[in-house]
Amino acid sequence: MAAKSHSQAAEEKTSSRSDVNRKLKYISLAVLVVQNASLILSIRYVRTLPGDRFFTTSAVVMAEVLKVLTCLLIILLQKRFHVKDTVYFLVDSILFQYKDTLKLAVPSLIYTLQNNLQYIAISNLPAATFQVTYQLKILTTALFSVIMLRKSLSRVQWLSLLLLFSGVAVVQMEQEGKKEATSAASSTQNYTVGLVAVVISCLSSGFAGVYFEKILKGSAASVWVRNVQLGIFGTALGAVALWWQDGGAVAERGVLFGYTGAVWCVVFNQAFGGLLVAVVVKYADNILKGFATSLSIVVSTVTSVYLFGFQVDLLFTVGAGLVIGAVYMYSLPKGASTSTSTSASVAPPTTEMEAFLPKAQGVVAPPPTVLVTD
Repeated sequence: MAAKSHSQAAEEKTSSRSDVNRKLKYISLAVLVVQNASLILSIRYVRTLPGDRFFTTSAVVMAEVLKVLTCLLIILLQKRFHVKDTVYFLVDSILFQYKDTLKLAVPSLIYTLQNNLQYIAISNLPAATFQVTYQLKILTTALFSVIMLRKSLSRVQWLSLLLLFSGVAVVQMEQEGKKEATSAASSTQNYTVGLVAVVISCLSSGFAGVYFEKILKGSAASVWVRNVQLGIFGTALGAVALWWQDGGAVAERGVLFGYTGAVWCVVFNQAFGGLLVAVVVKYADNILKGFATSLSIVVSTVTSVYLFGFQVDLLFTVGAGLVIGAVYMYSLPKGASTSTSTSASVAPPTTEMEAFLPKAQGVVAPPPTVLVTD
């Protein structure tokens, strides 16, 4: 009887854990969709409002500052709020290991450029068009991975990249026909500038992600330390961009000129949204992340229709459909043989949650694979 009751208790515990994981998976899907869609829609919204416009360069700096402060708070939590231990740990990780820190200067420069370009692109492109076109980062990341990391892609993935490029091309053809009407309706928006900005942003995103993976493969530093290091460079480089582009206007009007509640929501979304995704992404496999990206395109398009009067026609529907299908196809597993070989390079699924918890003495956490870039 005792053995039978013990077996039933074990089965109930396993079933309960499975239910919790399933719920966490759906929560992860919701978070990923909301993060992907809300940031783009909110930026588009605040950049099209009448009145004084905030400096986008200052928003990038403020997001980096908030991200660094949040990561520092998490590290302090890991150290059980021992300020002295936290300071020693940060000095050792950032200053004494300066060579490791300097490795992040290049990706940080690229990410700062990318964040500024995203503001330019979203300010000049409809949110739905940007969301679809921005999926070209999958293509650039894949190509840089093949070139720099010698990774191999399956036939399905190559086909999905072809469909992705075709879908984006169809959307651009559709938007080309509307460009003159859009330009006439709004003299402050330039479709060509937005398109160039999003393409450069995709190139920089792909290169930076692969470069980061290449130089830090095997590193034992936590995701929070990495984001502090990135944030330090990002804040400094963002401040240089702020001075270079808007220095005179900032000196006259102030760094926070044009900031409203909606603008602060964008800054907080950019700073904390990525960190939140870093926590929940461990519950999302590649298929779920691909589905979340596809669903966010649909959400952005539908919301743009009601919020910005975006018009969806047949060409856009076909192009967006190709992109959504390509994103999902690319996220499909390559097969049992390849998944076994690649699983060794993926961090265990508990890494991000363990980052919130104090580490036991003598225990070294495995290197995380999640990086907050947006």
